[in-house]
Amino acid sequence: MEIDLNRASAGLSVIKIKSFEFSGRELAGSMGDLGVLIPFAIGYISVCGLNPAGFLVMMGLANIATGIAYRLPMPIEPMKVIAIAAIAQHWTPSMIYASGFSMGIIWFFFAITGIVGWLGRVTPPSVIRGIQITLGLLLVVEAYKLLSTSWLLGITATILAVILRQNRYAPGAVVLMALGILIVILKGEFRQIAPPGFNLPPLTGFRMGELWQTLLLAGFAQIPLTVTNATIATSSLIRTYWPDRQVTEKSLSLNQGLMNMVVPFFGGMPMCHGAGGLAGQYYFGARTGGTNIIEGVIEIALGLFMASSVAGLFTLFPQSIIGAMMLLVGFELTRFVKKMLTIEELFPMAVTVAVSLTTNMAYGFIAGIAANRLIRHILIAWQKPD
Repeated sequence: MEIDLNRASAGLSVIKIKSFEFSGRELAGSMGDLGVLIPFAIGYISVCGLNPAGFLVMMGLANIATGIAYRLPMPIEPMKVIAIAAIAQHWTPSMIYASGFSMGIIWFFFAITGIVGWLGRVTPPSVIRGIQITLGLLLVVEAYKLLSTSWLLGITATILAVILRQNRYAPGAVVLMALGILIVILKGEFRQIAPPGFNLPPLTGFRMGELWQTLLLAGFAQIPLTVTNATIATSSLIRTYWPDRQVTEKSLSLNQGLMNMVVPFFGGMPMCHGAGGLAGQYYFGARTGGTNIIEGVIEIALGLFMASSVAGLFTLFPQSIIGAMMLLVGFELTRFVKKMLTIEELFPMAVTVAVSLTTNMAYGFIAGIAANRLIRHILIAWQKPD
């Protein structure tokens, strides 16, 4: 263990253990992807009946294991296509566990066969940036909806987040979380939240027929999004933020496979990584694997001792504050457009974004690669002597 004396002498509590830092900044970073997590957590727990203890403890353990393995911030997020389908169609918990297990098998297979590595190699940077920008724009649109629930609070939260983003004493994300809880208390809604109590994650399972059923309902549609955003785009974003570090697509796919083959048996949801979550963590201060460990410890504590309280707190938490955080994460992702300077880069990126927004990211991914090959062919033809 190493104490950072320079910062400790300034009255700051900072502990560094090799590639891990435990500080207010890392704590704030651990909350950076809550804008993505909370809406799905509410739906999974309140609509689908997922056990909160299993949901939180499994997510916490996945965060800790991932943080230790990579020694970098690495978001653990819901698989969005599956989550949306499950909530909209009122899936049973066993269907959610089945979908997670089937995704685990697929991502483990993609890793050991090298399929995901090949996809990473053949995907041009312009298409990756296009996927990131698409996700950023989608987050901005969703943030607008949440901000509209209370514009005054939302604008105030956004300003606070920007001003306090780098503040070591009162990190922006921590302040916003505290502000949201304070508002719930002042509005007299805290009494609606169930009291704390000890809960262990349940032993869970599924029927074999539900594996294929959930693949047809949402699993196959989830694969392109996980390939592009959770795997290729996340690996690319890590190289952008930490040029001296490399986390391969194969490594991310293997991790997603292993954790999804375990957590369904203890009440966990289908999980993946994600460029949006990573951008959110980084924006609010995450720089080391300490972020994941801090988040994991918090989630395990909530799952074990406040599982019955969490659903109510998530439901009552001011949506405009979540919108403010989501808005800033969206802007963080869209800023990568400035890296695309040539027509050979801008054209495939624009096609990826346009097709993704009008259809989905799978079609955008395919269209972007086709556009990249087309523009390269045209430029080569122009450069040939007559």
